[in-house]
Amino acid sequence: MQFTKFTDFGLRVLMYLAATPEQGVITVGELASYFDIPKNHLNKVVNRMVKLGWISATPGRNGGLRMAQAPATLHLGDILSALEGHGGLVDCDKPPCVLKGSCHLKRVLDIGQQEFYDGMNRHNLAELIMPPTSTVIARMHFQPAARA
Repeated sequence: MQFTKFTDFGLRVLMYLAATPEQGVITVGELASYFDIPKNHLNKVVNRMVKLGWISATPGRNGGLRMAQAPATLHLGDILSALEGHGGLVDCDKPPCVLKGSCHLKRVLDIGQQEFYDGMNRHNLAELIMPPTSTVIARMHFQPAARA
């Protein structure tokens, strides 16, 4: 199982913002520079997380991004599930499978996927930014990022 780049980028943004709450706002351009991520793609990720209510975005010259929820309230399984979408691990319709309706594979995989998300929900965003992660993010924050 491998997560999409969308989810990977979303986790990086959440971790960065959660580890630097007292530092004020950060722009998408700065985050794109820090993580060497295309700004256009990162905008899509950020917009999704704003709609989910995890982060807030303030427009304008002095605007930027910040956490909208406490990191301890964001559980990893919920984050992963929301960013990945709610699709199953297999799609019996594309291409149509001749075993559909007579096969237990999808049901078993769906159970396993839910158990994975339930297990990940034993962890929250606050745990992900404990040292040494927070130390590295603090160093990143004080490095000049190219404004994009």
